[in-house]
Amino acid sequence: MGHYFINQEDLNSNKKEHFVLIEDKKFSFITDHGVFSKKGLDFGSRLLIDTTKDLSFNSALDLGCGYGPIGIILKSFNFKAMIDMVDVNERAIELAKENSRNNYTTVNVFKSDGFQNISEKYDLIVTNPPIRTGKKVIYKMFEDAMHHLADNGSLYMVIQKKQGAMSAIKFCQTIYNDVEIVSKKSGYVIIRCCL
Repeated sequence: MGHYFINQEDLNSNKKEHFVLIEDKKFSFITDHGVFSKKGLDFGSRLLIDTTKDLSFNSALDLGCGYGPIGIILKSFNFKAMIDMVDVNERAIELAKENSRNNYTTVNVFKSDGFQNISEKYDLIVTNPPIRTGKKVIYKMFEDAMHHLADNGSLYMVIQKKQGAMSAIKFCQTIYNDVEIVSKKSGYVIIRCCL
C-alpha cells in the first residue's frame, strides 16, 4: 500500500476525476494512487474548507496540500489572495498543478517537506496534517507554523478526535497564546491557533 506522505516513484498510476460542489461552485479534481484521499474530497478537508473559505485574508498556505482541493477552493472564494500550496509528495504536487489549471485558479504549488522551502509569512495557514507520520512530525509542523504567521495570522487544522485532536490542542497551548476549537462535526474538530 502506498503512503501519501512519501515519494514512491514505482507506484502505478490510475487517475480518476472527482467532482465537488461547494455552495454554488463546482470543482473537478484529478486524484491518483499514492495521494491522500484518492477517492475524492474527504470529510475532514471539506469541514476545514467550510470553516475557512469565508475568512478575510491576503495570503494563505495550504500545508501538505495533496492533490490540491483545500488551497484551490480557498482561492476560488478569495480570488485576490496569494495562495501557496506545498507537499513533500511529487505526484501530489503534479496533481495539484493540474487541478489548479483545470479549475482556473492561480496558486503557487511547490515541493516542501514541512516548512523546509518556505520563507514567507501568511495571514492563514491551513492543514489536514498527515497524522500517520506520527506526533513528532506533525507537532513540528504546528511549531514551525508559528514562525510563518503574519501579525494576527492564524493556523487552522483539522484532526479527528480519535486520532489525537485533544492531545494536539494541549501541545499547541504550550506554544500559541490562543488555541480553540472553532468547529466540530462527526468526530472531526477544527482547531485555530493564534500567536
